[in-house]
Formats: sequence, C-alpha cells, structure tokens
Amino acid sequence: MKLPCPITGPKPYHHGDLRRALLEAASRVLEREGPNALSLRAVAREAGVSPAAPYHHFKDKSELMLAISEEGFDQLYKFMLQSSDPDAPPMERVAAIGVAYVEFAKAHPSIYRVMYDCSRDLESLPDKAHKAEDGAFSLLKKAMIDLGVVSSDQEVDLELACIAAWCAAHGLAEMVGFRQFDSLKAKMGGEKAFLAGVLSHLGMFGQARNRG
Repeated sequence: MKLPCPITGPKPYHHGDLRRALLEAASRVLEREGPNALSLRAVAREAGVSPAAPYHHFKDKSELMLAISEEGFDQLYKFMLQSSDPDAPPMERVAAIGVAYVEFAKAHPSIYRVMYDCSRDLESLPDKAHKAEDGAFSLLKKAMIDLGVVSSDQEVDLELACIAAWCAAHGLAEMVGFRQFDSLKAKMGGEKAFLAGVLSHLGMFGQARNRG
C-alpha cells in the first residue's frame, strides 16, 4: 500500500489557492531539509511567490508550523483509515491502525516531528485528531470498542485503553529502527509482521486485567 504524502503538489505557484500552495511548499522543504530549514522566506521561495506572500495567511513561522501539524494529523487519520479493513477482526483492525501510524511516522519523519512539537507547545493534540468523529483517535476508539476489552459506557477505561494503544504505536515509531529487534523481525517475516505482532499483544493486557 502506498503511503500518502501529507502535503504535496506542483512546485511553482501560478494561481489558485495560495494557502494550499504554501503548505505544499512547506512540506517539500521539511521533507528535503528538515524543520530547521523551514522559514516563511524559504517557503515563499519554494512556492515561487514573493517573500511577503506567506504573511497573507500566516503571521509567523509558528502559525505555519501549526497549520502543517493539523494537516499532518488529518493525513495520518486518512492513512490509518485506508489501512484498516472495517470487516477484519477487531484485534487485526487495532493492529493495522497501529502499523499505519508507525509507517506514516517513518515515511514522513520531519512532518511527524512538527506534529508533536506543536502539540507539546500547545499541551494538546489538535481537536480534529482527538475529538472529531473523523479523527485518528476516534477511529482507534471505535476499533477498541469492537475489540470488547472495554465497552462504550466505560468512558474512563475506554479512554485509558486508547491512550495505551496510541502510546504503544508512538513508542514503536520511535524505536522500530533499533538493531535489537532485527532478529525478531527476521523470524517473523519482516518489519510489518513484527509491528503487527507487538501491537496485537495489547489485547492480552486487557484480558489479564479482566481475569485478575
């Protein structure tokens, strides 16, 4: 399955949606040179517009970064959605959502970094990612309810279960390249199988808790 590029498009800007063109240009700068190279001037140059043009939509670099972050979370949701089969068993869906998260982070490391840098600065994930019905967290929550570890009326336990799953995927995204996992990946048939295997064991904690 092909990973989506969060913000892509033609390089030169001629007419149309300037804000979109600037976000696409910012994505290219990020992917090519990393967050430290990003500036409104660099984005204007990449988009082929005047240095003053970005200020019509973003008052400063921080506002541009926030827009990139929100776009990134939206694209993460779309990739997680297309990666999970709604007809698959719930545990497979939960694992597929987690694998998609890790693959997205690996494919777009600079945008992923901006997404969480902005979230830490604001001390919150974007509302669309966490609260919206078409957000990544809601997609995970539906899969966790179907899994049956917690029910929809157990609000606190459901939230905790989803946070645990999200944190597991986030941790895997940070650690998946560690050499210590190479032999296990080989035994399991590759990185994707390894990721799915780790994430599929999340359900065991809930089962053990219920038995206890």
